[in-house]
Amino acid sequence: EFADGLFKQIEGFGEYGFPESHAASFALLVYVSCWLKRHEPACFLAAMLNSQPLGFYGPSQLVQDARRHGVEVLPLDVNHSDWDCTLEPPAHALPSPSHQPQPAIRLGLRMVSGLRQEVAQRIATERLRTRFESTHDLAHRCALDAADLKALASADALHSLSGHRRQQVWDASALHAAPALFRGVPVAEEALVLPAAHEAQEVVFDYAATGLSLRRHPLAFLRGQLSAQKLLSAAQMRDLPHGRLVRACGIVTMRQQPQTAKGVVFVTLEDESGSVNVIVWKAVKEAFRDALYRARLLAVYGVWQRDADHGGQVRHLIAKRLVDMTPLLGDLSADSRDFR
Repeated sequence: EFADGLFKQIEGFGEYGFPESHAASFALLVYVSCWLKRHEPACFLAAMLNSQPLGFYGPSQLVQDARRHGVEVLPLDVNHSDWDCTLEPPAHALPSPSHQPQPAIRLGLRMVSGLRQEVAQRIATERLRTRFESTHDLAHRCALDAADLKALASADALHSLSGHRRQQVWDASALHAAPALFRGVPVAEEALVLPAAHEAQEVVFDYAATGLSLRRHPLAFLRGQLSAQKLLSAAQMRDLPHGRLVRACGIVTMRQQPQTAKGVVFVTLEDESGSVNVIVWKAVKEAFRDALYRARLLAVYGVWQRDADHGGQVRHLIAKRLVDMTPLLGDLSADSRDFR
């Protein structure tokens, strides 16, 4: 009877407990990862981006965090980008937590939605001979088809060849083969120069084509509307006292509901100043299920908590009410509203 009782206790622990060897190996990985993120943040970010998809954090969250910690991230460009994200000398000297000069990261063509690796490798190989001078030069030397050019232009990767994204898309679409009747006929017309899109639209296009943006965060364009509703940013809440009633709003970047959490959902909200960790107890989850699981932009009304045992550095928001604010994202663009 004693042995059976002991076995049932061990069996129960096995539902959530780690063996010591398993826990030790994870602890070692966490320590090494933290050391790299602290002392070699550029290398760490490049490795994380080149290993996507993985973990809970997508490219946008990784880049946002790295830039807040002094890592310079350079945009996609066919005259500079390889398939993988790579390191370059920094264009600007930015301070880093380690106080050591950090290289910049050049985003790789792997970030371009719909672009095949073999196409990117052809671009990188051909560029070694000499840089590309025009979109036509790129398409001809690398044997790119219409789909390849559209993917590159949509991702703003032809900037050094055609300028802003609208012009890139126009120039790329103009490279279709002419009908047989007109093949070889000289064209005598002036090049059409298009106006650039508004920055908010560019951000929307960035997310649609690459899953991230190096421009301003989407919520930077909505901050006036959010402030009018007394919705605070992550930075504004950071040093508020424990127990303060607050209102937060951010893009939902993560939802977790561990089996051992007894119905609790953990949500991460991101805005232009940082991230907020939200705890949604089971009763609140049931009351606001639609907003919790469907919102891309979520407002949380709740209680701010800071753990005094850790110098107030552990912060989270206990949700009391959830509101789906996703329609506000439609103010940025009528073409796309997906910021996930």
